[in-house]
Amino acid sequence: MRIAGLGFRQSASTDDLRAALALTGCPRPDALASLTAKAAAPQMQQLAADLNLPVIALSEDEIADTPTLTSSPRIQTRFGTGSLCEAAALVAARNGQPNTSARLIAPRVTTDNGLATAAIAERTTP
Repeated sequence: MRIAGLGFRQSASTDDLRAALALTGCPRPDALASLTAKAAAPQMQQLAADLNLPVIALSEDEIADTPTLTSSPRIQTRFGTGSLCEAAALVAARNGQPNTSARLIAPRVTTDNGLATAAIAERTTP
C-alpha cells in the first residue's frame, strides 16, 4: 500500500496539491494522509474526490517524533518531526500497527511556489 503524505499552506490550491503529488513520481497512491485539520481542508477533500482516494487524518501526537529523511526547522519546532508530509506518509502506511514498518519511496518534494509538499511511503511488513 502506497500512501501520499501531504503538507500545505492554507493558501494552497487543489492544483498545488496535485502538482506536489506529481513531483513524487507516484501520482496515483492508494490513499492520502495529513494532519486532521489539513485532511478536512477543502483542497485536500477535492483532490481526494478527484482521485477517488480515501483521506487518512492523523493527530499531531501521532506524527510527533517520527524520524524523517528531510527536515524543516519550522516543522520540527511546530510538530516535533522533520517533515510533516514524510511523517504523515510513514505513520499512515504503518496503519497504527506497532509491529509494522514502512519506508519512504519518495522523500519530500516541494512545489515551485512552496505552498505544498508531498512524500510517498509504503508498508514493508504485513
